[in-house]
Amino acid sequence: MSVLVFVEGFNGEIKKSSLEAATYGYQVAQQLGTSATAVAIGEVHEEALAKLGEQGISKVLYDADSRLNNFVADAYVKVIAKAAQQENAKVLVFSNSNIGAAVGAKLAVRLNGSLATNVTTLPKTDGGFIVTRSVFSGKAFAEVNLTSDVKIIAVKKNALEIANAGSGPATVEKFSADLTDADFAAAPKETIMQDTSGGVLLTEAEIVVSGGRGLKGPENWHLVEDLAKALGAATACSKPVADLDWRPHHEHVGQTGIAVSPNLYIAIGISGAIQHLAGVNSSKVIVVINKDPEAPFFKAADYGIVGDAFDVVPKLIEAARGLDK
Repeated sequence: MSVLVFVEGFNGEIKKSSLEAATYGYQVAQQLGTSATAVAIGEVHEEALAKLGEQGISKVLYDADSRLNNFVADAYVKVIAKAAQQENAKVLVFSNSNIGAAVGAKLAVRLNGSLATNVTTLPKTDGGFIVTRSVFSGKAFAEVNLTSDVKIIAVKKNALEIANAGSGPATVEKFSADLTDADFAAAPKETIMQDTSGGVLLTEAEIVVSGGRGLKGPENWHLVEDLAKALGAATACSKPVADLDWRPHHEHVGQTGIAVSPNLYIAIGISGAIQHLAGVNSSKVIVVINKDPEAPFFKAADYGIVGDAFDVVPKLIEAARGLDK
């Protein structure tokens, strides 16, 4: 029996959230006295797969079928299910991404397994297999006992540090689920937006710089972009900004948009409606810049600057650029 970790790639590299999932999978394997194997799908550099050994992964099953470069849920499920069967994996671990959530739910049905999403802790194995989930947009936690023979866990992004297990390179093995055209034609291709705002994948970003209507118009968006570039951050926006067509909807973060969990979230000219907070409250540090001292966002902020964004942000850009000198 082993633990199987599904890792996602982007531009040939392993996503940060999948490295977190690999760390989690290895630690669960240590608890259970077994090994952790990964399965990778699509276009990923084999060098990146081998480096998963740093997170304790001993072996990677790699299906390089080019048809898998675009996400198709049923085909992905077939690959992962076959890998789980081959490895006799009873614990499957994913990142709680859009892809992970879609695949995890289908696998739970296919394998008759128990599924827990948004998991933040390692399982308690005394008297069961109990994990803690973040629920109600991060406002509460719930403990759930996974009672099925197969246990499927989607790890919340940024919930744990990426650990270096000090192991050598993982063994990368070619793997095939013998997919047919029917596996791709049975259902329409599900499109998962891989946004690279600011040159950084938004859902994987360590730092996010976000703007709201306080910027007064799209012609002032260079303030967000310049600060993001200086910090190596992704850019995002509030829902009203996307609704006004100042920015594309795939940059909208919030309850009805993308949920992010960066180490640092900088909100410029965003009042902080509860729907927006629901999508960003997992950020480790929140900085709010707003000229209205009564803006609700200040109540959720770790640091706040009361001031006009057109005065404050240029000074932050200058300071951030100075960090590299």
